[in-house]
Amino acid sequence: MHPTQYLRRKQAGEYLKTRYGFGSEKSLAKLATVGGGPAFHKAGVACLYEPAALDDWARSKIGPAHRSTSEFPYPKTGRPARSAAE
Repeated sequence: MHPTQYLRRKQAGEYLKTRYGFGSEKSLAKLATVGGGPAFHKAGVACLYEPAALDDWARSKIGPAHRSTSEFPYPKTGRPARSAAE
């Protein structure tokens, strides 16, 4: 069994950005406060993230592949969003 590698918040943000193209230290800090972020452990004042938890969270945020923006559903109003020219 391999020991778990933990990443501090800054490292976790860099990991997400490098691997998935999104995420940051500040985003993780906000999500740790309001909820909705990846699972983390506390060690004193440090927040520690497991790479597997970061991977699970990031994958849950990525939607299915699309071939056209017309495939996206309309907003809750049931009609297309207004353009900036309208």
